[in-house]
This record gives sequence, C-alpha cells and structure tokens, in this order.
Amino acid sequence: MAKFVSALVSVNIDDVEEKLVSELRLSPIQAKVFVLVVKEGKKSAKDIAQSLSISDSQAFEVTKSLVDLGGFIDITKTEFESMHPRFAVVNMYRRMCLRENIPFKKNLLVDNISIVLEKPYDYARTK
Repeated sequence: MAKFVSALVSVNIDDVEEKLVSELRLSPIQAKVFVLVVKEGKKSAKDIAQSLSISDSQAFEVTKSLVDLGGFIDITKTEFESMHPRFAVVNMYRRMCLRENIPFKKNLLVDNISIVLEKPYDYARTK
C-alpha cells in the first residue's frame, strides 16, 4: 500500500508544470513562467516574453499575477524573482485554498512539487 501512495504523490521535473496547474490552479502560462524563473533565476518581463514567445504585456501581466499569488517577488518594476520553492509553492497553495474555500492542510503532492524545484532553483543561483 505504501508503494501505491508514494506513486500518487510522485512529481518529476517533466510534469511539474502540469502539477502546478492541477494542484495550485495556476494557468498553464503561469506555470510555465514560474518554472522558467525558478530554473533560470531573476528575469525581466521582456526576457520572459522572449523565452516563451509571448507578448511583453502578457509576460508582465503573468508575472504580476504570480506576485499576487505569492510565488514571485518584484525586484524592480519590471524584474521578477521566484521565492524559494518551499515558500513559493506553499504560499500559492495556501492562497488557492483561501480563494476556493478549501481547508489548508498538509498536501504531499504540493510538498513534492517544491522538492522537485529546489535543485534547479539552487543551481540557477549558485552557477
């Protein structure tokens, strides 16, 4: 039984965007932007737009929404950085629970999302 449960909460870097959408109710573009900044570090909205082939205004709108959701901090008016995944993912989960009137409690899948993102986050900031 324990093996079955651990398979249910398993997350890998290839499906982390999908899990951000399903568990935290991020939009697919929010998930892409969040993972991009976690993996690559501080970015301007313009850099995000170029990396993901979206408009500058869409990139700016999405990054600001991620600030509001508790995943990003704004360094300047146009530069954004992810908080550490352990904090960012739990912040976004907590705010999703509040929005959707769901009791906030420990969620192993949410914890695993943050664990998967820790290594790329640390690597991008210590290269």
